[in-house]
Amino acid sequence: MRKISFTLLFAIASFIGMQAQHVSYEEYNLANGLRVILHQDNTAPVVVTSVMYHVGAKNETPGRSGFAHFFEHLLFEGTKNIQRGKWFEIVSSNGGSNNANTSDDRTYYYEVFPSNNVELGLWMESERMLHPVINQIGVSTQNEVVKEEKRLRVDNQPYGQLLKAIKENLFKKHPYRWTTIGEMEDLDAATLDEFLEFFKKFYGPNNATLVVAGDIDTAEVKKMIQNYFGPIPSGPEVIQPNIQEDPITSEIRATWYDPNIQVPMLIHAYRTPSMKERDAYVLDMISTLVSQGKSSRLYKNLVDDKKMALQVGAINLSQEDYGSYITIALPMGDTSLADLTAEIDKEMARLKTELISEHEYEKLQNIYRNNFIRANASVEGIAHSLATYSTLYGNTKLINTELDIYKSITREEILEVARKYLNANQRLVLDYLPKNDQ
Repeated sequence: MRKISFTLLFAIASFIGMQAQHVSYEEYNLANGLRVILHQDNTAPVVVTSVMYHVGAKNETPGRSGFAHFFEHLLFEGTKNIQRGKWFEIVSSNGGSNNANTSDDRTYYYEVFPSNNVELGLWMESERMLHPVINQIGVSTQNEVVKEEKRLRVDNQPYGQLLKAIKENLFKKHPYRWTTIGEMEDLDAATLDEFLEFFKKFYGPNNATLVVAGDIDTAEVKKMIQNYFGPIPSGPEVIQPNIQEDPITSEIRATWYDPNIQVPMLIHAYRTPSMKERDAYVLDMISTLVSQGKSSRLYKNLVDDKKMALQVGAINLSQEDYGSYITIALPMGDTSLADLTAEIDKEMARLKTELISEHEYEKLQNIYRNNFIRANASVEGIAHSLATYSTLYGNTKLINTELDIYKSITREEILEVARKYLNANQRLVLDYLPKNDQ
């Protein structure tokens, strides 16, 4: 009887958690253009201070790839008031943690502190923005750090050049054609003046969103933000790239050789619309339908039933300007990549000719409902979501309304969007092969 009671309590708590997903926040701009978003949640004595800069790999120029990711590292070197090498020590000695990450579209820095250290987090991020120390010592040090990261994650990692292979073949004009980590020869060739110029251009308050989330006193935090960030001068106006790709009208065939693999991989990639478009949400659902879990269409057909593949997967890689809908498959035994293509094409044809079942549709709705709950289950997740929706979507309200978009997608829309984008004459077919097959 006691066990049943605990189960019932857990179910009730889960139900309440699912209902209480509305995220309250306050949003405003400082005079220098800094976007500020505050979210108060006093349930735990934790606070997140984060800054998202609207700069990523797409803001780089040919021959100087990797700058945005490089700055992810470089801006931890130190500032006018934070001695070189002391950043992480200050954070950890005050009970906090911190990190940063970069994509093609933005760079994100954040600290997680006990809430009594919110002012420390704000001061550190204002230091990073106002007067970081960018000198040859720091550049040379982080150059070696980035090279080692590239060796570990890309050059010596099985299938580590997969994204590079896709990008180079799927994009011809847009900066998405190179990877976020970039090419090491580009960083080696860059001068200190080029790094300084890149910072001045992109890391001003008018190109940033500050989010403070957690156990805060909103009025007090507003005063701190004004004190620390208000005096920072605006940078130059940042105009984001507006480069249009020509439509893909015939199948692109390409081959890539990887010295770190023994099993080849088949890749199909389709260029898709911006993540801000409704069709991108539909493509998200399609990728989940065909590849998430062992009951998904591709896995059940190719891995379980026909035993043609060791593994299959699909993802709609949504980005600010374009997306990439990607399917991958590792052949089992003597199965050829051509046979895998034929079988995957059957599943694509099914998507374009038959409505998905009511059961599949309900399963998709449950998955996206759970994804939404998990994304906003912590102040760290909420801070990241607020920054992302504001910076990349220009619509912070999506933190409360995006789930409604997924809920409104119909089975008929899924069929129509598959017909619109997932066609053989609009794709890249990439044979990703072991180096010794060359």
